[in-house]
Amino acid sequence: MTKNKITLALAITAAIGISNQASAAGFQLAEYSATGLGRAFAGEAAMADNASAQFRNPAMLTYLKGIQISTGAIYVDPNIDISGTHTLLGPTGSSDFANNAIIPNFYFSRPLTDKATIGIAFGTHFGMRTDLGTDFKASMFGNQAEVHTVEINPNLGYKINDQLSVGAGVRYVMGKGHFGAALPTNASLGMMQPLAGKKLKYMEGEDNAWGWQAGTAWQINADNRIGISYQSAVKLNLEGHASGIGFDGTGKGSYAGSLPIELPASAEIASFHQIDAQWAVHASVNWTDWSTFKKLEANIPQLGGNKKIKDENWKDNYRFAIGTTYQATNKLVLRSGVAYDTSAVNEANRTQTIPETDRTWLSVGAGYAWSENLTLDAGFTYIFAKNAKMKETDKGLGNQQFNGQTSGHIWLAGVQASYRF
Repeated sequence: MTKNKITLALAITAAIGISNQASAAGFQLAEYSATGLGRAFAGEAAMADNASAQFRNPAMLTYLKGIQISTGAIYVDPNIDISGTHTLLGPTGSSDFANNAIIPNFYFSRPLTDKATIGIAFGTHFGMRTDLGTDFKASMFGNQAEVHTVEINPNLGYKINDQLSVGAGVRYVMGKGHFGAALPTNASLGMMQPLAGKKLKYMEGEDNAWGWQAGTAWQINADNRIGISYQSAVKLNLEGHASGIGFDGTGKGSYAGSLPIELPASAEIASFHQIDAQWAVHASVNWTDWSTFKKLEANIPQLGGNKKIKDENWKDNYRFAIGTTYQATNKLVLRSGVAYDTSAVNEANRTQTIPETDRTWLSVGAGYAWSENLTLDAGFTYIFAKNAKMKETDKGLGNQQFNGQTSGHIWLAGVQASYRF
């Protein structure tokens, strides 16, 4: 087993977690805590319920009291369908081709002085898996895609004064992924029939890389706060192997290669407003630099260098969220939120392997103070995925086209336990 495989296997065994289907834009994940899930992750960069706050804004560490541990998991149940017509092979479709997943997390924070607080986070910002199989008649345009990441994130928050806090951290990202296309098995392919079900292009690999994050929080007064955070891009060069008829003409060989993938930079501006003793309102706007995702291109030295797998041509994505918090009793807090995620791709560039579209979030949640030190949280979200059209063309396959539509929804349910020493 290679060193990278050992590192990744240990991280997975430690239950840091990987998702099989992205519920934010592209293959980005928003699901870092059940606490935030209950309010549709509205206002996250300006809120500090528990140690998980550092994953969205390290400056919020300065708002935590005592030593804190927070851990939990979110269950993701995606139901994504695709249907359409291939110009030569006719109608085709696939239902529920994204797998269920559990995304666990773990966070720790500890004050160093009355101004400085350290923390460490284990989680993931990116993950996605789709598998259309080879029965899908348009599988030659792409039938599988997967990106898995695990992130270790130490942070430091510093309180400059009663109004201003800053924070920063490093991100060690362990990633692996694969992308592929194949000839369909359930269609008449004429002279190509003996190749039915064979790989056209397939590339898989893994890599580890570094990134960083930073944030600030401004306490305007006792009831109003603004937070800003930024996560850097992380450039992975997935090293592994490539195979397929589209690479060498036979599909019999396996070649050492690499596939560069940039996990994009993102930023958030958020606000928190305490209306009265019971009610608070919070909101946020998120931006992700998906315009850097132009194409998938493998580098295969034995076959002459760069080999294109697929064009992507994505655009920047924005997310808008607003939520409320209601302190029902001394022990019980209720949360709710709505959010709207814009698609990172337009109709002309949408692909079946990553069927990206606009999404609307509806969320509810609750927190219960089991004791003075232990708090239990739960969140539930339903995501509507907007029906979206797509059109794929491959000139290398005689200008074959697939005209289709994707639709679906996603259920999310999470729990969190937080303990303060």
